[in-house]
Amino acid sequence: MNQVLLTVSGIIPSDLEQQIAAGRRPRADYLELARHFGADLIDYRIARETSGPVGRLFERLGGPNLLLAWACFTRRHRYQAIVTDGEQVGLPLAALLKYFTPNRRPRHLMIVHVLSVPKKMIFLDRFAVHTHIDRFMVYSTWQQRFITQRWGLPVKRVPFTPFMVDDRFFHPRHAPPRQTPRPQICAVGLERRDYPTLLRAVDGLDADVVVAAASPWSKQRDTTRNQPIPPNVRVQKFSQYELRQLYSDSRFLVMPLEPVEFQAGVTAILEAMAMERAVICTATPGQTDVVVEGETGLYVPPRDPDALRKAIEHLLAEPEKAARMGRAGRRRVEEEMNLDHYAVRLTDFLYDTLTEVGVEPLSGKHKERL
Repeated sequence: MNQVLLTVSGIIPSDLEQQIAAGRRPRADYLELARHFGADLIDYRIARETSGPVGRLFERLGGPNLLLAWACFTRRHRYQAIVTDGEQVGLPLAALLKYFTPNRRPRHLMIVHVLSVPKKMIFLDRFAVHTHIDRFMVYSTWQQRFITQRWGLPVKRVPFTPFMVDDRFFHPRHAPPRQTPRPQICAVGLERRDYPTLLRAVDGLDADVVVAAASPWSKQRDTTRNQPIPPNVRVQKFSQYELRQLYSDSRFLVMPLEPVEFQAGVTAILEAMAMERAVICTATPGQTDVVVEGETGLYVPPRDPDALRKAIEHLLAEPEKAARMGRAGRRRVEEEMNLDHYAVRLTDFLYDTLTEVGVEPLSGKHKERL
């Protein structure tokens, strides 16, 4: 039995490790975190198999994430810490811990995507469950400022960590660029993408544009639907394996975003940077921590097709500049934003949280540093 329980909001594929070993997909962040933490993993499948009729009732009432929170709660006495992989599990678990655990409880660390939405703010304001979340681990400095100010928390309880990419999988050596009839650029993902602005910006552009409007995580609609698609634009779905080649074949990535307060688009941005591709990104409050203006890419104002067109034409006209930005992006990933750095940072957050209450974490045997 390990000291730490780590949630996975999904079902872990039975052949996951074989796919990774075969080079068909990136390393899974939760496998790397479990290795660094010395943690047990719990996903929807395990929760369903072990939570009995009460768990089934919770799932009927609130879906699989509420079931997962309940499954963690029933295991609370077995672990020194529970790490939840998002507020969809962490907030209900915090409520269960606050109202139904009068005595000693495990430390609770929650990865945060976005708390600045009405439903989550009302929940936290009304039930004050932040008292039972020992670390809010955020990917956006905007979210960090918002959480500390709204609920009066010290910055230490709301540590910022850049998001990550598996830069071993997303590496230029695995997918050399192929010759294309004319320059190609790409846009990737679904979460809060402003594809209508992109489509207006690239209409008539002397380049091909590939839009990979799909995501295994997002429930957002595809904003290319019901939009006129210019002749130079192709919209299709790609696997992560196929995305690697798409990034390689493209001159750079365009990330058109709606005004957001969280790190929408960060996965695709980091994948492209790892593949040595520059990024043109919408400047939004939540997405300013990754791309460095003029060094790894360019920012453009929200919902401004003319400014986006100008930035695209600028990098198309200066391929050496785009290539230089791409190389700088790869260095930034290697130095700060790869999966290995991410796992070490979160392990530090975990160990700091445990030592605050006098727990000696695993005698240090699982802790690794780069």
